Amino acid sequence: MKVILLKDIPKLGKRFDIKEVNSGHALNFLIPRGMVVTGTPEALKRVELDKKAEVGERKLHEDLLIKNIASLEQVVLKVIGKANTKGHLFAGLHREEIAVELAKQSHIQIDSSSIVLEHPIKEVGEHIIKVSAGGKSTQFKLVIEGKK
Repeated sequence: MKVILLKDIPKLGKRFDIKEVNSGHALNFLIPRGMVVTGTPEALKRVELDKKAEVGERKLHEDLLIKNIASLEQVVLKVIGKANTKGHLFAGLHREEIAVELAKQSHIQIDSSSIVLEHPIKEVGEHIIKVSAGGKSTQFKLVIEGKK
């Protein structure tokens, strides 16, 4: 059975891919969960339009991100987190939380996937955070202050 993927599905494919799958798997699992639609000619045309719109939107978002990257170098982001007396945070600071704080404090919208972070930050102090997108990269300073 020919289906069009509506989401990225591990071991099957990416969004908007057209795949041939077992009809039982499609009818009993994929279609009821809203992961795929049947590959009718009308659905194929609609998916092509959706794909073009998403590519255009992604390009616009990437251009905006490249503009924002230039203004990031001067940013000093301050975050307060609960920490023990030795300066270890109780909860690590993840890239999603950094992106939210960046939007709140400096009004710069950065996609969390653009923030390069090997592991969550669990220490109080100054940290250099790298951001890369569209072949450009920069960094900004993150200051974490602990509270009890």
